[in-house]
Amino acid sequence: MQQSSLEFDASGGWHSDAVLHGVLHAARRADPGHYDELLQDTGQALRDRWQRFFELLGADGLSGLDRRAGQIAQQIHRNGVTYNVHQPAGVGGESIKRPWSLGVLPLLIEPADWQVIEAGIAQRARLLEAMLADCYGPQRLLHEGLLPPALVLGHPSYLRPLHGVVPAGDVRLHVLAFDIARGPGGEWSVVSQRSQAPSGLGYVLENRLIVSRQFPEAFRELRVEHIASSYRSLLDSLLGPASVIAAADGGATPRLALLTPGPYNETYFEQAYLARYLGLPLVEGGDLTVRDDRLYLKTVQGLEPVHGLLRRLDDIWCDPLELRADSALGVPGLLQVLRAGRLVMANALGTGFVESPGVLGFMPAISRRLLGEPLALPALASWWCGEDAAWQATRGELAARVIRPTYQGVRSRSFEPQIGGTLPSAAHEQWRARIDAEPDAYTLQRYLPFSQTPWWESGAFLPRTAMLRVYAIADGRGGYRVLPGGMTRIAARDPHIVSMQHGGASLDTWVLREGAVDTYSMLPQRLRPEEIAVHQRPVSSRTAENLFWMGRYTERTEQLVRLALATAALVEDDDDTPSAVLDAISELTQRSGLGPTGVPSLTQSPRVFERSVVAALADPEDHHSIAYNLAALDRVAGSLRERLSTEHGRLVRSMVEDFHARLTRALMPAPAGTDDDEGENERAIPAVPGLATDAMRGALEHLASQLAAVTGAQSDRMTRDDGWRLLTIGRQAERLITMSGTLRCFFEDGAVHSAHGFDLLLDLFDSSLTYRARYPGRQEALALLDLLVIDPANPRALGCVLRRLRTELAKLPGSAGSVEEMLGLLPPFGVGTTLVDLCRKAGPGQEAVVDDELVVALADRLADAGARLSDDVGRRYFALAGLHEQHLSV
Repeated sequence: MQQSSLEFDASGGWHSDAVLHGVLHAARRADPGHYDELLQDTGQALRDRWQRFFELLGADGLSGLDRRAGQIAQQIHRNGVTYNVHQPAGVGGESIKRPWSLGVLPLLIEPADWQVIEAGIAQRARLLEAMLADCYGPQRLLHEGLLPPALVLGHPSYLRPLHGVVPAGDVRLHVLAFDIARGPGGEWSVVSQRSQAPSGLGYVLENRLIVSRQFPEAFRELRVEHIASSYRSLLDSLLGPASVIAAADGGATPRLALLTPGPYNETYFEQAYLARYLGLPLVEGGDLTVRDDRLYLKTVQGLEPVHGLLRRLDDIWCDPLELRADSALGVPGLLQVLRAGRLVMANALGTGFVESPGVLGFMPAISRRLLGEPLALPALASWWCGEDAAWQATRGELAARVIRPTYQGVRSRSFEPQIGGTLPSAAHEQWRARIDAEPDAYTLQRYLPFSQTPWWESGAFLPRTAMLRVYAIADGRGGYRVLPGGMTRIAARDPHIVSMQHGGASLDTWVLREGAVDTYSMLPQRLRPEEIAVHQRPVSSRTAENLFWMGRYTERTEQLVRLALATAALVEDDDDTPSAVLDAISELTQRSGLGPTGVPSLTQSPRVFERSVVAALADPEDHHSIAYNLAALDRVAGSLRERLSTEHGRLVRSMVEDFHARLTRALMPAPAGTDDDEGENERAIPAVPGLATDAMRGALEHLASQLAAVTGAQSDRMTRDDGWRLLTIGRQAERLITMSGTLRCFFEDGAVHSAHGFDLLLDLFDSSLTYRARYPGRQEALALLDLLVIDPANPRALGCVLRRLRTELAKLPGSAGSVEEMLGLLPPFGVGTTLVDLCRKAGPGQEAVVDDELVVALADRLADAGARLSDDVGRRYFALAGLHEQHLSV
């Protein structure tokens, strides 16, 4: 017998009627004056698209939304999806990584609505392209009065050096973004347009991958448009003209790159994500150089030509030679490359002035002049106050207007948009006075109450103000295609402000289709043999340097953790430890930076020494501390997002977060009155828990396990290219330096000759098990040196470290002479000496005795070799100081 549709089914979930009833019960109506995306005007029924969506929720119905929202948050955390929020100068002026905020419910757009949006956006993209061609060419619009010259020529983003320059491929706008919103009557309007370096395409991808997996049945049955083919179009729009440039330079296949402002930019995550998805190297301005009117990427292999750039850097920062002189983000000479027609750039420089809201009010007439047709999709009514008639006509209507800066981004003339209706009457007079004083800096727009879409929170569907960013992409044939979807941003706190910088959130955007869905995939086409080489990703000098230091920071942190654990074991040991061993550990701790200098040694005051080490563990300002090196490792990994696997990056982030959390718990103050009899020096040290507490040891041991996982990812899960070789060289160079220093400390004053010192040195070299298996029950300094210094099979032995260094150095690119010079810094074989040479000269029949001074001298030579090798690698491959020795690959 069939159950009622209002009853539970066998799995415990609601049937569709019950789900719809539950949605209506949990839904909150949109605020008065706003279009409700979820509910029909009566508020008693769902809109058709949402009814179909909720009917396809599955067996768990509404009860599963919290679980899905939790899974989305977990996935964002696991993937390290962030949005960098910039603090005001008074708060520190720093950038804070904030987890990307993504709602569980998408924004649904019906096919009929999308047809209107698609046609209108494609038309506006064509119009903007035509406007730019005119403004940098004959300037008919200016001469005919259709566009005020002051609004164009007075805008800082209009670049006079590019007037008359036709960009490669004759396309200035390869990708455009339009912020659109639905008004109270359900109509769509353009709010703003982005033409310089539109952001968000990477977040659109991430949102789609995460949310669509939460609702696979609904995604399929609603026939949601796929978006991959639009990204392919973006690549094609660059590859076409770039191929012409490459052919003219004698090359077979063009090379493209994505230019980023760097890891401190607010959308750096999505830039790295987009670069990886498109298969482009992510480069910064410092990675590029201009030679003979051509652009080159500085790589460890030499200079590699670049024929196309997808940029995320605003115009004025791109060339410090001709634009903003204080820019450290751009490439000197870049404009000259563009004038020579030897680089295709998306988007072309000088496109930023059409982002001004003042331009919007003139576009209807311009469309009739350039396209011969009216605009299909209206924009918010806009009045540029630089026209006195426009300002006077709206002067008394500020309560119904939004006051926006004409020159957004220009520091001296920029401000946050102000909604006149939210300001007190006295403020209106103040704003009128400001506009009267400098009218061209202000543009007024009609206030539009944006539609509100459902946001699931606390068991309810809450209405949130929404604005949709859609993207138009050049099709290479003079037209534009519109990405079927986009990034929906919603207001989190103030219903009037839809901004990620102000705490907003995002939604995936589902465009519903009535017919078959485009199932295009970004899986690449078959390659020709001559294309294989160019698809072997170049290693830029900056990337190589980050990988090198990733190796060094990983090794350095691992050594510090091992030393901290050894020190904890020594402190906890109740046996009488020889003073030579205590002094060796004290010196090693201070030399490594694990403990501050000037503190009494373990021999003089063990408790003071122990607490000083504990206090230094978490000091973020001390560049030797574990906390500092972990933060440095995380920072470097963040700059390598486009190269590291998601799992690798997640390991590093988890390691940093877990250690901070565990260390915070371990550092909770000890009970008052503890160890009051330690003396005056003891009372000078804060009463922090000891190094050997269970919590502290647990934090260090957990970190050691995570470091082993990171090391495994670096050693076993990365492609063996030149970047990996430099990571390995950095790691092995750090190991050579630190372990040589450890050996020195234990042989300098004979600490190694006691049982405590002997065992401790084996622990620090992570070689105790191997030694005990080879030499059970024996304490032989000669055998110890064989295992820790000579043995080419022990990965912790100095001989094995040197062998690895010689192997990887020999495979690095460069002239034979330059590689030989680096190899010449190291012993030609082994460690440059033998066990016999490390012993005192013994007479006939006498046993060989290790000479401590000879071991110390060897340790000093090897540590110095490691340091000099590190400097030389940096000079040759990162700073490119020997650029004359690098070859030009064309």
